Amino acid sequence: MVVALTGCMGSGKSTVGRALADMLGCRFIDLDEAIVKKAGKTIPEIFSSEGEAGFRRIELKTLKAVLPESGTVVLALGGGTLTVPEAAALIHEKTCCIYLRASVDTLAERLAPEAEGRPLLKDGDIRERIAALMDARGEIYEKTAHAVIDTDGMDPSDIAEELILSYL
Repeated sequence: MVVALTGCMGSGKSTVGRALADMLGCRFIDLDEAIVKKAGKTIPEIFSSEGEAGFRRIELKTLKAVLPESGTVVLALGGGTLTVPEAAALIHEKTCCIYLRASVDTLAERLAPEAEGRPLLKDGDIRERIAALMDARGEIYEKTAHAVIDTDGMDPSDIAEELILSYL
């Protein structure tokens, strides 16, 4: 079984994913890290040279490469992975997808220190950028996921425990 974690950047997908994989005693895959390894460039470098559309093509190809995993695997998706309909369909059909939902205020607080290194946040007011992303993506996350967990004020290990108790 592949447990896929989705949500906006800063929602805790990688942190919760690592904790969940530790608790389940299984492999953890961070899709963004797999993309960087495969491309040999950082995500900002890929966005700069390929644009967002080029990045999404690389992301989909990488997703297809990691999905055939056997056994239990925890997969942290990128914040925009599900904006590609083919990726959303693959995730919905082939994984147990959990949407880690966080408020704009929580996301802004978590992402403020690293906003300049995030291509979709580096220009403009961070709260406005996050709110716009959530407006564009929130429904996609909810439709693709099999379950939603609100993460505001929760510790990553508590989120992982709740996922195990309630959904896995």
